[in-house]
Amino acid sequence: MLSAKENELLTRTGPGTPMGELFRRFWIPACLSEEISALDGPPLRVKLLGEKLVAFRDSRGRVGLVNRYCAHRGADLFYGRNEEEGIRCVYHGWKFNVDGECVEIPNAVVGPNFKASCKLLSYPTQERGGMVWTYMGPPHLKPELPHYEFLSAPPEKCYVSKFLADGNYLQSLEGECDSGHVGFLHRFISSDKVSAGSTGGQNYVGRIPHITWRIDETDYGLMMAAERDLGDGRVNLRANLFMMPHTVPIATVRGVTMTSHIRVPIDDESTWLYRPRWNPSRTLTDDEIQSFKTAGEDYPDLIPGTYVPKENKDNDYLLDRAAQKTFSFTGIKSLAAQDMAVQYDQCGVIADRTKENLVSADRAIVLMRKRLLKAVRDLQAGKEPAEASNPRAFNARAMDIVIKKEASWKDEMMAAMDLDRAWIAEVS
Repeated sequence: MLSAKENELLTRTGPGTPMGELFRRFWIPACLSEEISALDGPPLRVKLLGEKLVAFRDSRGRVGLVNRYCAHRGADLFYGRNEEEGIRCVYHGWKFNVDGECVEIPNAVVGPNFKASCKLLSYPTQERGGMVWTYMGPPHLKPELPHYEFLSAPPEKCYVSKFLADGNYLQSLEGECDSGHVGFLHRFISSDKVSAGSTGGQNYVGRIPHITWRIDETDYGLMMAAERDLGDGRVNLRANLFMMPHTVPIATVRGVTMTSHIRVPIDDESTWLYRPRWNPSRTLTDDEIQSFKTAGEDYPDLIPGTYVPKENKDNDYLLDRAAQKTFSFTGIKSLAAQDMAVQYDQCGVIADRTKENLVSADRAIVLMRKRLLKAVRDLQAGKEPAEASNPRAFNARAMDIVIKKEASWKDEMMAAMDLDRAWIAEVS
């Protein structure tokens, strides 16, 4: 368990908080490119790490991410006019460019330096992988964008979606370090089948609930291999990767379209979950892309015109008690909603980790927390996170493999990753 002080350190991400400062040392998704696709199109409200911002694409295609409120008298720039390379406040006509610079004050004659003093807080952006990324930390420390594999995939081989996840980011992030829950929370009553979603995971998780953790500290974070003994001299290893501080590539069988989860705190009680899916060896099919957009077991049905799931905390995630008796372990349709139902309120919307009773199956969670705590405390002491300045370390792949029981798990996992990359090169 954590102390109350440690829990506060890990869960609070607003401006000035230690964890908030750590997040701000890394690039994070601000929105999907599709949300602001049009030149001079409608501005978009964006809230990240407790900060209220507005995003817009100007006449030249550049994306601005600036403080949501006009420097004049605080009017909301979401209502502004996006025109002629800037966003204009509709209250008195003040105009700001993508760098937050005040470029026009039409309602008054001002001195030569006044506009410079009215600059809005702005953050740099980059577009990659269908997402607009932003860096919210000290400008002189701005790192290179991490070399996530999905960011190198051409558009026809990659698709990204997002949805609103109820609750603090850490509760859902811990779910990625908890392979043991899959065989219960995502189980079907009528068989050993377990929904593995888009990762095409093997069904061992449905019939072997006991796991042994094999975990390796890496330059990007943790390689977390959940080992299941198959009883025939072999073991199954499902290795998710925890990439500091918010990204988890999901263990995937070779050849299957891959998935990564990126969690971005909106505030301390809500989170955006981004899901890049990519296949380095081939173009994604129309059926695949449609399945990524369509409600089902893997993806939640969204309220039209939003990224908010219809299954949410306000309607108990559309829990069906009859289905819980005869069809699925939870009676909740989508994997995402199943996760949110158990993760949103864990002795509180921000989980009270002082009341936990942890077991060996929770080892990956414990080590992930330790990694984050160390990074936060190092930053408080003036030591910058090494991961942020090592972008190549993030070019790693999560794997789901079967090996002989006596084999070296780490060697076999690394060999599988290398083999998979060689296989990808052959068929590309």
